[in-house]
Amino acid sequence: MPIDLKTSLIFALTALLVGLAKGGLGGVVGAMVVPLLSTTMPVLQASGLALSLLLVGDVFALRLYWKQWDMKYLRLMLPAGVIGVVMGLLLLTSLPDQVLRRLLGIMTLVVALYKLASDSLTQVTYTPRGWHGILAGWLAAFTSALANAGGPPATAYLLLQKMPPLAFLGTFSLFFAVVNFLKLPGFLTARAIDLSLLGSLLWVLPLIPVGVWLGKQLLTRLNPKAFERLMLVLLTYAGVSLLLG
Repeated sequence: MPIDLKTSLIFALTALLVGLAKGGLGGVVGAMVVPLLSTTMPVLQASGLALSLLLVGDVFALRLYWKQWDMKYLRLMLPAGVIGVVMGLLLLTSLPDQVLRRLLGIMTLVVALYKLASDSLTQVTYTPRGWHGILAGWLAAFTSALANAGGPPATAYLLLQKMPPLAFLGTFSLFFAVVNFLKLPGFLTARAIDLSLLGSLLWVLPLIPVGVWLGKQLLTRLNPKAFERLMLVLLTYAGVSLLLG
């Protein structure tokens, strides 16, 4: 595909967003990646390119939060996550692009709505159940495979466990690193990853570790309310654009 200045800027911004998400700013930032890339290519190819960048980001995220994860929650979430990945990939590779754009728009708006309601999660009275982790793992992996929108289900579940911040970030990072690795064979089989395009985008890869570092720094220095408002505006605009486009 021809890469003009606008497309190059979108690719650069996408790589930076991947780094910010992996650095700790969460699934809401990551949810911007596929909608942003979908402005320049079909959804399936956008998802394939996003996965390639996310796998690079996973390497840096795991190094940043190495062994900070809680295996108790991962043992609940990952087996169901395998099923979720398979189901999400089957849907992603079987639907026409226009339908995928509508689905992606809806899921993007759901992420925005989740962000509006997420502040109340830490204040609800909650009794843990094992099946909650199984459901969260399946739903997070399914929506991740379909639209890279798996952050909200995983975040909601882990937040309710009242985990320490580092354990939350470590568990979140390892779960999605495994999910992304599981997605790779399906994307390669569906030819959703354009290797020639990836070769021409090697220049954006250094922006991923920059974003990871920046994301970690911003966790303690950013005004969370102002940042959330900005993300809500961007997510809502992206979701409406996909629905109406």
